[in-house]
Amino acid sequence: MSKIKFYKLQASGNDFILIDKNKFLKDKGKKYLSAFAKKYCIRKQAIGADGLLVVEPSKKGDFKMRIFNADGTEAQMCGNGARCVALWKACSANLGCNKKIKFDTKAGIIEASLTSKIKKEKNLISARVKAKVTKPFGLLKNIPLHILGRKIKVNFINTGVPHVVIFVDGLDDIEVEKIARPIRFHKQFFPQGTNVNFVEPLDSGKIKIRTYERGVEAETLACGTGSIASAILYSVKRQTKNKKVRQGQKIRIQTKGGEILKVAFKLNKDQAKDVWFEGKTYCVYEGQLENKGIR
Repeated sequence: MSKIKFYKLQASGNDFILIDKNKFLKDKGKKYLSAFAKKYCIRKQAIGADGLLVVEPSKKGDFKMRIFNADGTEAQMCGNGARCVALWKACSANLGCNKKIKFDTKAGIIEASLTSKIKKEKNLISARVKAKVTKPFGLLKNIPLHILGRKIKVNFINTGVPHVVIFVDGLDDIEVEKIARPIRFHKQFFPQGTNVNFVEPLDSGKIKIRTYERGVEAETLACGTGSIASAILYSVKRQTKNKKVRQGQKIRIQTKGGEILKVAFKLNKDQAKDVWFEGKTYCVYEGQLENKGIR
């Protein structure tokens, strides 16, 4: 029976299983990878993860990253997944700080690098990783929706994957899954659906977020692309009329997992570019699986 080597990684509590497809599952297609994700991402019954990262050869970058959600659907991109796969590459190729890692995704080319030395803490390997994501698009403000018998207004932006952002007070008391689920499947966002972020401003340049992720179909401890979406829409919201151009935005995001992520970008009116985000990333462990039970 053949063995499959895997890595368990996490960033801000957003956790993943990673497989190098060039070495394992080389002949397996999307259907198999989807089934693999559904089987091994189940909490309490398997390894457990928010998603499966699959690394493949690429002519456009050092490699290609594919992301399969826990329900088996394939996403275009994942921000925290991008940081995790960059840490994996840095460890496997013995790359130091500021060494550029460039890889392909369904959302476009991602650039990443380590901003700290790799540390070994007990059984964990960690480093701070920053990633430059593709240019966000499709920003819409104050979209009216009828949800749970009431009318609300939400904001939208695509940061590699679609995100709704809702500004609230009393974030800790929000019933995230109850409110987010009908928004995630709302006809306004058909057929892709959307992730849903609830955002509470804390002080100048700092926000707190909670995110419901499609594909996981639950609230997660963090979401990289959701953090980016929330930071951009927060900055757009707080722009003053006499300052149409605000360069060098730096926003700190407090995630449910407790980590403070940093997002930096240039903002011209409602257009964000040169978007980076940074945080601590971990390789938790590695192991082997028997290649059986999936067809």
